[in-house]
Formats: sequence, C-alpha cells, structure tokens
Amino acid sequence: MRLKRVTYLIFMLVFLNGSMLAADERQTAPDFSLEGRDASVSLQQFKGNVVLLDFWASWCIPCRASFPWMNEIQKKYKSHGLEVIAVSVDKDPALAEAFLSKVPADFTIAFDPAGDVAAEYGLKGMPASYLIDKQGHILKSHIGFLTSEMEKRELEIKAILKI
Repeated sequence: MRLKRVTYLIFMLVFLNGSMLAADERQTAPDFSLEGRDASVSLQQFKGNVVLLDFWASWCIPCRASFPWMNEIQKKYKSHGLEVIAVSVDKDPALAEAFLSKVPADFTIAFDPAGDVAAEYGLKGMPASYLIDKQGHILKSHIGFLTSEMEKRELEIKAILKI
C-alpha cells in the first residue's frame, strides 16, 4: 500500500510539475497570418487568451477523433478564455472543406497550404497541437491524438486557465 502511495505521489509531481515548461524554457509561439474560413486568422488576434493550436489534414485519421473533442473543449472553456485554432496543411483547401463537411468544427479554422506555419512550429506528425498561454508562450505540445489522453489534455488546459 505504501509503495502505491509513493508511486502515485511521484506520478503527480511529474505530471503537475513536469507537464509544463519552466519559465526560462518557454518558447514564444511564432505569430502567423493565414486565410481562414470566414476571415484571415492570426495568432496575435487571440493574445490574452489561452490558445490550443492544432495542425491537421484531411487524410489524417486521428484528426477525425480530435475534432469532436476540440469542439467540446471550445464549448466548455471559451468563456474562461480558451480559443481553439485548427490549421489545415492540405495543399488543396477543397480537401479540407470536404473533411469539414463530414467532421464539423465549432472553432476557428485556418489554411496553411504551403506549410510555412507548420514548418515554423517544427511539425513532426499529425495531428500536432500546441498549448499557448495568454502571453504567447508554448507551454505544451502533443503529436498524435489518443482518446485515452483526452482527460489528461483537458487537465492541462484547466491548469493553464487556472480553473
């Protein structure tokens, strides 16, 4: 029993303290300006909010699972200052629109067909997400999407929102 308690405490210390970067390790999120579904989208326009920046593509199977979760997260935490921005890296925006007709998005969508913004963020896989604080620092990043990690990711968001 004591070993379980010690293991749990170590896990919580690593999870709570190790999941966020130290202040001197924080990287400023590169700003961008991209075409969006309704208007141009820039990271700067969301400064002062916590941003979940997600890179996706129409061919990405895990993206189909991440969109409903991001819809839910946006709905739950928008009033607390969360903004979800999903950036398509499809070279043909029509492919992204076809995806969105099947998998709706209740959050901001932008298009990066040349992949320039994805390159600035050092994209290594799909989907890739970056959790950005109100000051514009990247606090956490994830590659891929597993439904088994949804609760952990939501806790990270709540911790940054301080709720």
